[in-house]
Amino acid sequence: MVRFITCVTTVVLGTVTLSAWAEATAPKEITLWPDGAPGALGSEPTDTPILRIWQPSPDKDAHVGVVICPGGGYGGLSEDLEGKQVADWGVEQGITCFMLRSRLAPKYHHPAPLQDANRAVRWVRSHASDYGLDPKRIGIWGFSAGGHLASTAATHYDLGNPNSTDPVEKVSSRPDFTVLAYPVISMKDGLTHGGSKKNLLGDQPDPKLVELLSNETQVTPDTPPTFIFHTAADTAVLPENAIAFFTALRKANVPVEMHIYEKGRHGVGMGYAHPEVAGWPNLVGQWLRFRDILPQKSP
Repeated sequence: MVRFITCVTTVVLGTVTLSAWAEATAPKEITLWPDGAPGALGSEPTDTPILRIWQPSPDKDAHVGVVICPGGGYGGLSEDLEGKQVADWGVEQGITCFMLRSRLAPKYHHPAPLQDANRAVRWVRSHASDYGLDPKRIGIWGFSAGGHLASTAATHYDLGNPNSTDPVEKVSSRPDFTVLAYPVISMKDGLTHGGSKKNLLGDQPDPKLVELLSNETQVTPDTPPTFIFHTAADTAVLPENAIAFFTALRKANVPVEMHIYEKGRHGVGMGYAHPEVAGWPNLVGQWLRFRDILPQKSP
């Protein structure tokens, strides 16, 4: 159920003022599964995946939605640096942003995070009309381990169950586009991020599960168009993760753009405090406009 904030607005010439709109659309939260998530081990906040929602003002609305997956090694969430700051940038571009708080280790392992991400994309698409969104322009954007989750959602999706009694489950969980920032891609030793792998798969995962969640091996021609940002100086999540996914996407003829900056440590977020990479959000915006996901800027 969507929880709307009730407020008194000022109307000028039949139009709600932008200040009133901002008040009415202050970030709100929805529960992805009101009756409990599949495999939930309780009913505490840690058992209850949610979306936190930011909407752009009407004069900027591009009718685009994106699910944001903050990093945190599958054991925490960098909700400000890789969540709220991303949403703040997104709404300035006209994007309605949905930050996912997924279930995490040590209480939850695979498949819970993927279930949450799939459900998030489905939920946004099934509620597109409520937010003025184009259901064919729903993306996912992930950072670090959240980048692994986003790339997993982009390679492990289904088109929905038309026989489900849940209207959300009737629609596709396939993102229409993917943005990955310094992402974990692989679960294979020598390439993966050890903490993320342990939190997601446990201490001694089945080799078949390692292969399944090494997303460079899961790309198909139907994988959505992807933008990738990484840095050559990243020693926490090796840029070879990004390169492996880029290579797989190219082989499958999936549209992909990648930028690997020379400098910049892991976890720079939108780069505001890191001038060596500060231009990367502009490249995302250019790519989204090039792909006609966002409208072209007026001259």
